Amino acid sequence: MSHESSALIIVDLQPTFCEGGELAVTGGNAVAERVAAYLAAHRSNYGLVVTTQDWHIDPGAHFSDSPDFVDTWPPHGVAGTPGAELHPAVADLAADVTIKKGQHAAAYSGFEGSDPAGRALADILRQAGVTRVDVVGLAESHCVAETALDAVREGFATRVLLDLTAPVSAELGAAARSRMASAGVSLQRSDA
Repeated sequence: MSHESSALIIVDLQPTFCEGGELAVTGGNAVAERVAAYLAAHRSNYGLVVTTQDWHIDPGAHFSDSPDFVDTWPPHGVAGTPGAELHPAVADLAADVTIKKGQHAAAYSGFEGSDPAGRALADILRQAGVTRVDVVGLAESHCVAETALDAVREGFATRVLLDLTAPVSAELGAAARSRMASAGVSLQRSDA
């Protein structure tokens, strides 16, 4: 398959989800560094590079002072804050498309967001002739999994590169991998 028909979707590589952030995933900073190195070495494999960001303005019940960490969370990815910006490791990689999601609602999947012109991710990918996507970023158990599942639902051949992501916990990661595999997402390492 030609590189023009492939896209790399870098999900929520933001300081808010890395060590020291409001909703840190263990290993988040290392994932950002690995994704940056992977993209530097493999950018020519992709016709399109997409980043997604949680960009919460007023997400309603998604934020809670007493979160259950299932449906409600501490404030994170607040629009305009340093934690919501792209991680420094990937900030200068000049993505072709930037998707912001969750402004006024919970949004786990990149397919729930839009670019600055208001275009939905699925439309952008189709207009670019993309048929296959690789999904990486944070967190594997949440936004990476939901983005990959939506990619399959939208008809894209979808891979998650397991060494370029990390789950919130081992148990949630295993559950997410099971859901993704059952839906037809290919799970493999970036060096496979």
